[in-house]
Amino acid sequence: MSTPRQWWRRSARRGTVLAAVAALVAIGLPSSAAADPVAELSGMVREFLDVGRTAVPRAECGPGSLPETGLQGDVPAGDRDSGRSTQGYRCNMSLVGGYTGRGAGITSTSFEHCAYVGSFFPGTLLSEHPGVQVIDASDPANPQLTATLTEPAMLAGTWETLKVNTARKLLVGTGVPVGMGAGYLSVYDISDCARPRLLNPGTGTNPLMPLPITTHEGGFSPDGRTYWASGLVPGFLSAIDLTDPANPRVIWQGLTGIEAHGFGVSPDGNRLYISALGGFTVLDVSAVQRRDPNPQVPHLGRTFWTDGWATQHSVPVSYRGVPHLFTVDEGGSGGVKLIDVSVDGAPRITAKIKLEINLPEHIDSGIGSSMGGSAFSYESHYCTADRPVDPTALACGWISSGIRVFDVRDPGAIREIAYFNPPARTGHNLEIWNSPHALASIIGVPAMSAPAALRAMAEGLFDPAQVLTARAGRIAFGDLSSDWCLSPPEWRGDQLYVTCSDNGFMVLQLDNAVYTPPANQQSTLGS
Repeated sequence: MSTPRQWWRRSARRGTVLAAVAALVAIGLPSSAAADPVAELSGMVREFLDVGRTAVPRAECGPGSLPETGLQGDVPAGDRDSGRSTQGYRCNMSLVGGYTGRGAGITSTSFEHCAYVGSFFPGTLLSEHPGVQVIDASDPANPQLTATLTEPAMLAGTWETLKVNTARKLLVGTGVPVGMGAGYLSVYDISDCARPRLLNPGTGTNPLMPLPITTHEGGFSPDGRTYWASGLVPGFLSAIDLTDPANPRVIWQGLTGIEAHGFGVSPDGNRLYISALGGFTVLDVSAVQRRDPNPQVPHLGRTFWTDGWATQHSVPVSYRGVPHLFTVDEGGSGGVKLIDVSVDGAPRITAKIKLEINLPEHIDSGIGSSMGGSAFSYESHYCTADRPVDPTALACGWISSGIRVFDVRDPGAIREIAYFNPPARTGHNLEIWNSPHALASIIGVPAMSAPAALRAMAEGLFDPAQVLTARAGRIAFGDLSSDWCLSPPEWRGDQLYVTCSDNGFMVLQLDNAVYTPPANQQSTLGS
């Protein structure tokens, strides 16, 4: 005979299944639906219910480490309140040098020995160096500010649009003041990486000559001829031709659905994997890539899930010739999914990367420790593979869990090998005006964890007592007791160029015992 608690759990799970079916019927099948809609609906429901319940194995920390004190990825409430988190946590990875400045915007990028630190509006305007900061890290122990980019797009906040194309040595960013921007985009020649040169003083940069685009996220096609700008709501996507970077022009626009976040582009430039609320849509952009007149961009397939939401971006890689994506969820502790995209209309999840703090049974603990840390807690955000073909390692910015590095040589046995969670800058809110974490800390509740918390409650896995830590009352005016590592870490041999919101730009060193750079290392990220 079942106990009342067991009965409640079974009832809750049945309710979850019914809710899943109802939700999928409500949104309707995608326009690219298979010939058998019942089979497709069944597959969607199965994916809806598939929650990653296993964390990757912990890194085994070597000499000189200062390991985490609690769950993998957690910054415990006790460490935050005692000041222990101001020392940070490190395992097989150490700080070489950095440039803090006034903090770093949401995403930054790099080229050769230089980094370009993203700006965040309006805090960047209060800095003595407003706009995008150019950092020369040729001496990694002592990075130096060499220039500041102050065009309208750079001053308006670059959000998730600041990207580099290494093939053409171009840097592009758009202006995104508050979640959504419009009109302003600047293109720079970074042949001399420490001193970018503006290429388009007219359209996109001149305040009187805006481009007809909306932006939140952006990124290049691999050949650097197209910059794709996504405008979040209502799913507006623009293709901007940069064949002549002095004269950017829009060559295609369309709506992809109810939301357009980040994306990944296939190596040949013919497929774009545009993130949605929870999942992504496969677009055939070959006509844009070929520069056909009046190009058409059909939808080829979609995949959805509820194990994570606000899907951020995808990193195109291949394993033994089979195309895959590492796809990152920004919300709901979804972590990173490895997805086989060899069939356009049927993407297939083959592996999931989660930390212990992301598991359904630990969502309550995560909320308890991260109260007072603002809207984000322990979510993944941006990742970078160390090469596009048969990658050996993946480095990710995991927001309050810091920089995490995984051995991905065997996609069936992914494991963590190193992490670096930088020292918390507790109490320094008014000094780091360019940090989105500092500016957002007027909110103390980790709102991005809400869907995962609701699901854990439905499964009977949420214990309110775990939330009621000494930090439970911190619903506003956060104390910066952890940092936010939002930006993609970029590979430089056995070092990583990273930025975190409060600590700014850092060069990190991986221990040789856990990582040997492949001869053909090529930092590979989506957009």
